[in-house]
Amino acid sequence: MEYQQFLKSLNNTEPPEGSLLLQAMWFDAKGDWDQAHRIVQDMDGASASWIHAYLHRKEGDLGNAGYWYHRAGRNRSEADLSSEWEEIVKALL
Repeated sequence: MEYQQFLKSLNNTEPPEGSLLLQAMWFDAKGDWDQAHRIVQDMDGASASWIHAYLHRKEGDLGNAGYWYHRAGRNRSEADLSSEWEEIVKALL
């Protein structure tokens, strides 16, 4: 799947099949932070930790976000949230 296809999938009522990490980002874009968080909260790996960090940054919990950025091996993003969302999705694709 390419980025533009992923964006078009946001018009659907269900996330695209496949990657749970992309599904988390899909739910976040659809305004369902809780479902996005439920997906990644028990997952391991740098990508899941990056999404987890992004979600807590979006929530405004910067201390928790910092923990997850560290687990992801990344510095806290200074980009606006929509730019970081795009960066994550493109990295996952």
